[in-house]
Amino acid sequence: MKTEVFVRHSRDCQFKDNRYYPKCNCRKWIYILSKDRSPAKRVSAQTRSWEKAADKAKAMEADGVAISPDRQTISAAIDAFLADKKVRNLSDGTLSKLNTLFNKQLREWCLAEAKVYLDELNLTQLEKFRESWKDDALSRKKKQERVSSFFNYCLVHEWISKNPVHVLSKVRVKQKPTLPFSEQEFAALLDTVPLMYMDERGCNGNAKGLRTRLLAMVLLLRWSGLRIRDAVCLERFRLRPADGELLLYMAKTSEPVTVTLPPELTNMLHALPNSNPKYFFWTGNGLPKSAVADWQRVLRRFFKLADLGKRCHPQMFRDTFAVESLVAGVSLEEVSMMLGHGSTKITELHYKPWVRVRQEQLTKAVKKTWSKFSTGK
Repeated sequence: MKTEVFVRHSRDCQFKDNRYYPKCNCRKWIYILSKDRSPAKRVSAQTRSWEKAADKAKAMEADGVAISPDRQTISAAIDAFLADKKVRNLSDGTLSKLNTLFNKQLREWCLAEAKVYLDELNLTQLEKFRESWKDDALSRKKKQERVSSFFNYCLVHEWISKNPVHVLSKVRVKQKPTLPFSEQEFAALLDTVPLMYMDERGCNGNAKGLRTRLLAMVLLLRWSGLRIRDAVCLERFRLRPADGELLLYMAKTSEPVTVTLPPELTNMLHALPNSNPKYFFWTGNGLPKSAVADWQRVLRRFFKLADLGKRCHPQMFRDTFAVESLVAGVSLEEVSMMLGHGSTKITELHYKPWVRVRQEQLTKAVKKTWSKFSTGK
């Protein structure tokens, strides 16, 4: 068995172009070379000293069994998993979360715990890793799901014999009730729009135009049920001016899923000026997440000024759309389809109290029909 020391430089290392530079303070790793001297595996030397890494590499060669090329390393598995996710063209936000969890947390935790191989990450180790998370219950639950998907990926590639996350206890999340805007609260929000941008600083003399854009965004979120990212990046071709039909997405059956917007909103959107004629709100410059972040900051100021007496966020417009549709008698299946949920179970989970209200309304309506069949007795 042959080995070779190399360096994994930090981003700001001035020698990062030379992976064999011995004098920097970056982490040292060891290649395990195959017969043709190409790197077959790589493991952490668990040191920043080139000399110590070289001594460890020599000891590995002498031992011959200290490192097994047949075992997959955690680091290589993480690299392969993240590369696969990137090829699948996932959103920037999803890739950023995966990078944080696996590159900045799991990889670093394994280095600190001196864990090199996948089969070393058993139930006990994963419980310890989970203890290092400082997130709320929902975030921990999502992280555990991502870790499980990582081990499923490794299982498919036959690097491990079973997924240890399957026996890891589940994170219990107390489902918070959905709190849509009431009719009075939404009216108060509309009354707040003219109060925005009263200070001309930073408005470039376009305070009226900014208020129009804000009103259009608020109404779009309320009457379309779109997520804020989808609303910010909405393309003009998806809205038909003739009938106000907005294309939400194409279903798996290739059938379009649409929602009809109020005529006033349709006209407002089509009259909305934008530097990029392809979109209603986004300029097309920079990343979509940056444009979304800008709008989130605007809406935070907007909610603060409205002062509804509760914590507000853009998702509540989507909740209002869903709840009002259910209460108006739209079927659960249709609401689920408009929201883009993968299953009606997801819709029912989030809007369970309001589904019950709708069911009670339907029951009362059915009972009213009984009078038609009264026997007169």
